[in-house]
Amino acid sequence: MMYLTNTVASHSEIWEPSRQKLIAPMVDYLNHSSEPNCEIIVDQGDVYVSALYDIPAGSSLTISYDDPSNPTPIYAKYGFLPQDCSTIFCKAIHLEQQIKDLGYDFKDLLFDVNTGDISSHVWDVFLYELLQNNDEGAANEFWIACKTNDEDVKQEYHTYYFEYTFYALKEHVNGVLGDVTYLTMNAQNYDVGLHRRIPNIIAHNNLVYDTFVMTSSMLEQMG
Repeated sequence: MMYLTNTVASHSEIWEPSRQKLIAPMVDYLNHSSEPNCEIIVDQGDVYVSALYDIPAGSSLTISYDDPSNPTPIYAKYGFLPQDCSTIFCKAIHLEQQIKDLGYDFKDLLFDVNTGDISSHVWDVFLYELLQNNDEGAANEFWIACKTNDEDVKQEYHTYYFEYTFYALKEHVNGVLGDVTYLTMNAQNYDVGLHRRIPNIIAHNNLVYDTFVMTSSMLEQMG
């Protein structure tokens, strides 16, 4: 275990302005990994770096900068795009309340970056919103099934309303593809010499685009 003395930072932060800020210079040498071999422990203002398991001599020390299932928040906070994330958030920000209602989190609503596969929680959230807008009683029954992990009842609802959930999800995926295409084209109009983060922004957008293209293709095959 390494022991690191730190001081409190005085600068502000746009992403999470209320978060406690600490400066521990040695920690800056630890790279991000979705499968880290170290963790940071803060105890009464002191910072410790502890190995999660025996690390071979000469190996890099790594920590997780954020939720390893989704590279976007890591990019937004730290300005780099992780290369080892196997999933990405489905971008259903507009369904944040439904996500919370069902007891899910953004890390549960994922697309696989290698296959485009959709997590079951994504289907749950899109169906729940549809039921809320059209049948309050059915929405409540589906909510209970999600909360109690009643997979039989959930499957009944998914089967019965598949056509509508499928259409809503397909519309969302195609909408994100359109947004990402526009944002990437717009980013390419900036002078890289003056805006050094443009290549990273485009790399992030390409990751989202490529993943959503695979998901869109999979949905087309299903429909």
